[in-house]
Amino acid sequence: MVLMQNLPEASQKNLSNLECPTFEAKPWVTGKPLSARRVAMISSSGIHLRDDKRFAGGESGYREIPDGTPAEDIIMSHVSVNYDRTGYQQDINTIFPLDRMKELAADGTIGSVAKVHYSFMGATDPRKMEDEARALAQRLKSDDVDSAILLPV
Repeated sequence: MVLMQNLPEASQKNLSNLECPTFEAKPWVTGKPLSARRVAMISSSGIHLRDDKRFAGGESGYREIPDGTPAEDIIMSHVSVNYDRTGYQQDINTIFPLDRMKELAADGTIGSVAKVHYSFMGATDPRKMEDEARALAQRLKSDDVDSAILLPV
């Protein structure tokens, strides 16, 4: 991770001026046991299928990663200068643990794994992502997903 003082001045200013919301320390919802839940992963690592359009800086959209996609068909186009790609290059499960999710479903810890998972470009102002996030919520509902693992980078 890069130290703030080692970033370009414009990046320092942008990061220093971002609002950081606070949330109450209580669950937003209650629900069925984990062993009965359908789980999707939502990442901010800027990963996508090899043939997809690359992410651009400040982009608010997401890319779909179907369940069963081989790791070698998933690439990263994250634009942040301070993002360490070492773990991803050695094992995609460090940033997108699809193999671990399948293991959890196989042993009954979770009910099932979603048909599709999603990745955003994390170096984007979250306020610009609201419309896309709402559209994604509808997609998750259509796949009967009732739980999501958020994977920030």
